[in-house]
Amino acid sequence: MTTESLTVVEVQSLLAGWWFDYDQGNFDAWPRYFAEDAHFSCRSDSQATPFEEFVTAAVRGRDEVLAWNREHRSQSPYPLRHNGTNIHLDSIGEGRATFRSYIFVTHVVGGGIAPLASGICRGAVRLEGGALRISDLRLMLDFTDSQIFTSATRFTFD
Repeated sequence: MTTESLTVVEVQSLLAGWWFDYDQGNFDAWPRYFAEDAHFSCRSDSQATPFEEFVTAAVRGRDEVLAWNREHRSQSPYPLRHNGTNIHLDSIGEGRATFRSYIFVTHVVGGGIAPLASGICRGAVRLEGGALRISDLRLMLDFTDSQIFTSATRFTFD
């Protein structure tokens, strides 16, 4: 890993590792993914789902990020699979990068794979203590019915 310029492969690897360890509930592995001052937020697109309280977070600091995610994961189904796709870098600087991607989440219902959620993931990573860590991770989950593009409400991140 270079300190000059991070690559999409490095960011992809970090995020894939996070989602795998998140899904498996490998709680002891989680701290290595986040910067000490990490920010994490999550919400639905409309912010009006019947389960909004369960999916909504806005926390700062590694300990708070890990605590919220641990509680959320503990109340979520297993098996659960987060698939981060289309990861690409918005900006790259010395030892840091911002990214955006899609996320597709599945679980098992009646013995078969079933979609649970999809959404947009935005964030930032940076080198901290010689390791690449997530410094910002923001999720906006899709729960609003799709419409014709010109008629659809396009939700944005705060």
